[in-house]
Amino acid sequence: MTGDNTPTDTISEPLTGNEKSDQVVPGASKRRVGKVRWRIGWILFCSTVINYISRQTFSVLSPLIAAQFHLTHTQLGKIMSAFQVSYALTWLIGGVVLDIVGTRIGLAVAVIWWSTVNMLTGLAGSAFGFAAFRFMLGIGEGFNWPGASKAVAEWFPDKERSLAVAVFDSGSSVGGMIAALAIPWIALSAGWRWAFIFSGLLGFVWLFAWLRVYQPLHQHRTVGEDEARYIRAGQKSLSKLKASGWRRWLNLARDKNLWAIVLGRALTDPIWWFYVFWLPQYLSDARGFSLQRIALFAWIPFVAADIGNFTGGAVSGYCIRRGMSVMHARLWVCAVSCIPMLAGIPAASVHNSYFALALICVALWGFASWSTMGLTLPSDLFPHDVVATVTGLSGLAAGLAGAVFTYIVGVVADRFSYRPAFVVAGLLPLAATASIFFLIDRKPQQADSIDGYVEA
Repeated sequence: MTGDNTPTDTISEPLTGNEKSDQVVPGASKRRVGKVRWRIGWILFCSTVINYISRQTFSVLSPLIAAQFHLTHTQLGKIMSAFQVSYALTWLIGGVVLDIVGTRIGLAVAVIWWSTVNMLTGLAGSAFGFAAFRFMLGIGEGFNWPGASKAVAEWFPDKERSLAVAVFDSGSSVGGMIAALAIPWIALSAGWRWAFIFSGLLGFVWLFAWLRVYQPLHQHRTVGEDEARYIRAGQKSLSKLKASGWRRWLNLARDKNLWAIVLGRALTDPIWWFYVFWLPQYLSDARGFSLQRIALFAWIPFVAADIGNFTGGAVSGYCIRRGMSVMHARLWVCAVSCIPMLAGIPAASVHNSYFALALICVALWGFASWSTMGLTLPSDLFPHDVVATVTGLSGLAAGLAGAVFTYIVGVVADRFSYRPAFVVAGLLPLAATASIFFLIDRKPQQADSIDGYVEA
């Protein structure tokens, strides 16, 4: 998974500084570079796992909490949307902040914030209280993806980047799976309020490992010279925006690639939010699942999504190694990933609950493959000094679109059923893929020929 067996994981002696890191000089001996970058990748994976356990605690417990406090689906939609609104805003603001203060400090503060807020959520006793704590939770959790994307852009060569994104992004599926398995049993044995305390404490465990392992590439004390040279040699030289001040952001806003990423995320992320936030409640309402049965089965779609993360990253990397351009590889993975997402449309109509879960698994597998490409595009298309900002802008659009969709699902479920939501979730990826195919510049670009950018 981490590239240990790929040919790009070796360098040849001697390198002059002009050769690519995967070239083999005849007669030269190969040696393997270090693995510091992959340790960082797996630390980012762990932050994403904890991030999702924290946010999923309420969703998994929503049938229990809704019954105790007599909450309607519309109220649940408002509570879940409160998280998404602040989460979306923090993706934007957090991206800019991380570009200023750096990933190490930014993510550390964010984890302290969201872990503390998650533990305090156990004190809530009304719809307003839950919404307020969920809003504050989103403020901290919105830093995770811009920060992880920024770290990957700095620490990984181009050929490994989609796999590195798949590694950390797969933490969302693993975190959702763990939450679906563990949180119900904690709630049933110790009470639902203790479930929030448990999920909140995990962040402080992660914090120790993060501060111990992570430093920027140029400041890291344990990364070897060979690995640092391998990383830099495998990255495109496009690294900074030419303009500064307001002109910097104006040039960025004029870039069609930015709007392709923003529109693509805005049309696909609501699919994920729908399944993540509403699946436990749907299984309870429409399929008659108890909390125990939710614990037994609701984790399975997250496994499918985890496989989808690695499917997208691995297939994209394989195509690139076989000679396909980076952009063509990313885009065609997105196109093919639309097909399994259509499986979600009939999920609400089939009579057998387990067949419905199987269809949902197929849909989430396709979504996760698409999502891995979507999260990789900012570091593929933009300089390192604006990757977190671009990721933040796309996260803002995705979060706001997800908040609207989540609220609408609650209203529609109260008045009609879940079926319209399943249909929309199946059709959205077609529009998203069409938008990125139309807007993204697929021509290979050189750093000295791109307007507004300059070589580092």
